[in-house]
Amino acid sequence: MNARDVIVCDPKPMRFWQRFYLIEVGKGLAVTLRHFLGNLFARKYTVTVEWPEVKREYSERLRGRHILLARPDGSPRCVACYMCEEACPAECIHIEAEDVAESPTVEYEKRPKVFTIDLLRCVYCGFCVDACPKEAIVMSRTHEMAFASRGEAIVGLEELMQKGPYEKLDLGYRPYYGAPRTRIELPIPVKAPEPTAVG
Repeated sequence: MNARDVIVCDPKPMRFWQRFYLIEVGKGLAVTLRHFLGNLFARKYTVTVEWPEVKREYSERLRGRHILLARPDGSPRCVACYMCEEACPAECIHIEAEDVAESPTVEYEKRPKVFTIDLLRCVYCGFCVDACPKEAIVMSRTHEMAFASRGEAIVGLEELMQKGPYEKLDLGYRPYYGAPRTRIELPIPVKAPEPTAVG
């Protein structure tokens, strides 16, 4: 079969009123008018959330603003191990450690003297939360943040520390997600069995 054997069929000729697509244009305008009037009087077709009067419910795992959790005595759980700073792909976390005074009740040697996060550089990936061995840093579900200057976006230890009990925190992404939102517990270390003398 060569090119000369191909039969080309002309499309069905259009009528005069079809050439201007008036019916299709009229159908489109009818849909637009129906949605306009429906939203104007009954809010029937709208999917817009009227923020800030109406808040959308977000996932329990939302990665929002960071929170540093505290011990019962009010000190941060952070032991300044630099794991979150090393894991951060945006390099927005800066930590400076200081030694803790020796005490029989204190189980850790260091604590953060400086702990800052540049929220404008942060990509909210959650790697810092995953890397923390003490679950000292978690992410809240607070995502509405506005800054007038770059300096306001660099938050320190005071701004990051939790405010109030866990029950009032709107916790988001955290490693042990299966636990209830109102209770965060550190894993209990399991002691290895002592070797027994075989005799």
